[in-house]
Amino acid sequence: MSIAQTKEKTCTSFAGIKMIASGDLMHVAQATKKALDGGEKDFVLIFDDTTAQPIEIDFRGTAKDVLSRLNETAKTSPQGLKSEEQTRGPGRPKLGVVAREVTLLPRHWDWLSSQPGGASVALRKLVDEARHANADKDTIRQSQEAAYRFMSAMAGNLPGFEESTRALFAGNEKKFNELTEAWPVDIRRYAQRLAGAALGQRSQSL
Repeated sequence: MSIAQTKEKTCTSFAGIKMIASGDLMHVAQATKKALDGGEKDFVLIFDDTTAQPIEIDFRGTAKDVLSRLNETAKTSPQGLKSEEQTRGPGRPKLGVVAREVTLLPRHWDWLSSQPGGASVALRKLVDEARHANADKDTIRQSQEAAYRFMSAMAGNLPGFEESTRALFAGNEKKFNELTEAWPVDIRRYAQRLAGAALGQRSQSL
């Protein structure tokens, strides 16, 4: 994964079972670099606080070198991909409309073309309606996936791992907290933080 993130995104770094820092990428990178320069020997992992995807940072050189590389990457690629201007094809740029290929059967195109405003307007309406209808489900799923990803990386060998993952996907907040109670404190707290949206919303919907 790219080392760059948008300003709104936050991340958390761990050295072994200990949390080093949590916050925006620059803060976490600086704190982690300081720990490494101070003799930290445990393996360092950095996680995106939303997805728990690992974030790779080049810690070679001085702290200034590390931050400089991050800044350069952020300038050229705010999300680790080509900039929006580079990927944007025909469309209405001022409205943020991006043209991409959609593959449908002829009957789908016929129906879309018959809708008010044409195919593009109809597709946008359908997507917005689906996003609204599935918002809670999507939040739960994303929270479950993030928590499971982190737990697999950091807690796979800890007692109660398998049972806690089952509790996570079952939405059993009480059981999940009980099973993770004996884990190292930083790992437990971060796993519960990532799982919070899933377990909280699932409990409210029951």
